[in-house]
Amino acid sequence: MAALKIMTREKLGTKVSRRLRAEGLLPGIVYGHGQANLAISLPADEIKRAIRHGERVLKGVLDGSEQNFLIKDVQYDYLGNQVIHVDLTRVRLDERVTLTVPVVLRGTPVGVATEGGVLSQSLRTLTVECLVTDIPEDLRVSVAALKLNDVLKVKDIPLPPNLTIKEEGETIVASVSMVAEEVVAAAEEAVAAVAEPEIIGAKPEEGEGEAPEAEKPAKKEKEKKEE
Repeated sequence: MAALKIMTREKLGTKVSRRLRAEGLLPGIVYGHGQANLAISLPADEIKRAIRHGERVLKGVLDGSEQNFLIKDVQYDYLGNQVIHVDLTRVRLDERVTLTVPVVLRGTPVGVATEGGVLSQSLRTLTVECLVTDIPEDLRVSVAALKLNDVLKVKDIPLPPNLTIKEEGETIVASVSMVAEEVVAAAEEAVAAVAEPEIIGAKPEEGEGEAPEAEKPAKKEKEKKEE
């Protein structure tokens, strides 16, 4: 991928950002290495392509010099579909960085396929430290061997060379277990409650809603007069 042309910008605000996006540019910010934070704009199509392909380190031309940048954060619209802002941090290719990467589970556990269990993933991202040039797109781990009541811990995940995980080794990433019967029962009760809502304003059954005889003095008074 060719070096991105990164332009500094002075005007800020929602209206400015909208205009930039309408012009095919993406607003962002650059920081790091003890230098001043800079508001920037860069070609939207190129940065979106890099994000789509899992690239984390970019070459860009800023203020006339070619530099390396790490995609530190990406903001999306409220639907989660369109990139609307990007944070870049200056990096050297020989430095180690700390960032999060997704955990991707592969395969169907034995405990699910033959024992009726359910696979649950507790952690979907992990914080890792590695060289800028060794940043993985994700951490993929097979769960095919997991039996009923087995767990996958951080320490069980095979790691690429020169990469370390910051989370504790005993932290559970995924597990295979039976669905508790009480949870199922509670769900069925909830469904039944929704299926049979209380009818507001329904006509009461005969005798319901009538005041007791002791609370009908007018009627008794009328009967006495008739006598």
